[in-house]
Amino acid sequence: MAAIPASPSKNIVILGGSYGEKADYQVTLVSISSQILCRPACPRALISDDLLPQDKLFVDIVEQFKQYSTDSFHFVNGKVTDMDHSNRTVSIGLPDQTQTVLPFYALIIATGASTPSPLHGLGNKDETSLRGSWNLFREALSEAKHIVIAGGGPTAIETAGELGEHLNGRAGWFSSKLENPKVAITVVISGAQILPTLRQSLATKAEKFLAQVGVTVIKNNRVQTVEPPNAGLEEALVSKATLTLADGTTIQADLYIPATGTKPNTDFVNNSLLKDGRIETNTSTLRVDKAGPRIYAIGDVASYARPAVHGILSAVPVVAANLKRDLLSAGEDRIFKEDVRETQLVPIGQSKGVGAAMGYQLPSWLVWLIKGRDYWLWTTGKLWSGEQWSKES
Repeated sequence: MAAIPASPSKNIVILGGSYGEKADYQVTLVSISSQILCRPACPRALISDDLLPQDKLFVDIVEQFKQYSTDSFHFVNGKVTDMDHSNRTVSIGLPDQTQTVLPFYALIIATGASTPSPLHGLGNKDETSLRGSWNLFREALSEAKHIVIAGGGPTAIETAGELGEHLNGRAGWFSSKLENPKVAITVVISGAQILPTLRQSLATKAEKFLAQVGVTVIKNNRVQTVEPPNAGLEEALVSKATLTLADGTTIQADLYIPATGTKPNTDFVNNSLLKDGRIETNTSTLRVDKAGPRIYAIGDVASYARPAVHGILSAVPVVAANLKRDLLSAGEDRIFKEDVRETQLVPIGQSKGVGAAMGYQLPSWLVWLIKGRDYWLWTTGKLWSGEQWSKES
């Protein structure tokens, strides 16, 4: 870890595993993990290290910035515990249990969100903790006869599909469902369809693909109570659970995976800056206007758009351009405009998938080609290094 800059005069701080670019300013990146994770790949990665190339799944952060001098880039391995937007400082808890205070001239908040299950991302943990959760789950997986997943979004459905194909295989070409699967897998959703962002026909197609790997979907219901209450969470990740649904039905699960959305990582942010749990962000400029000048928020932690990978990719150039404008006191703001067209790709196991891009339905083979073959790992090289945004566009 490089020395923490003492002066805020030209210190640009980025909270979370985000991106920086070369400039006449000091850039300090703060992250609880020393490695970047391709989080969308977790539904497959949690099953086995053999399913995805580990050198692309986890990448060392400092290595991605080796082309910059130690005078211009600093990495702090720690957890942000407080942000004082009035005095323009952030407090950081370091691995040795000490605290440090880092002043900033400009701040980008990109701390993301945490998932209910510790299987689906780093959240507020490091890579060692995540791998530990995966190892525990893998050990229990060999004995499981019934797995229940709560949630109908992409993470839940992808996890169900990956587990189904890994444990049960896939039904033949002319079979609509897999008869007598080795492991029963049940998905419980509160709504009338899985994948509510996509059109009904695509949700129906996804459900058929799930049936072919032994997955059953229970709709218009929800997991009301869990016994023990922490089953599926970090403290009782692989505990057997008794699940009671809203209609009174009871289900016994050998493994329970809650995948019902995410919680923005905003514990360190003053409540006055939050809107429905996320940081209230100017939907055009991505500035946090209530926090004062040169403070921005991007990604799942911010309110400017619905959480989505493609939304983050289109927001990065806006933040970079407006930061440059604010630092130089010249030029016009770059405006972010959310693309609200139907866009979501959802692999179902290792060979099928459903999805749409910019409002156009994609065939299963194309969803596999773009995302399903390695869950975006083919794209991460340029993303992590910042090469994708090396030129203004």
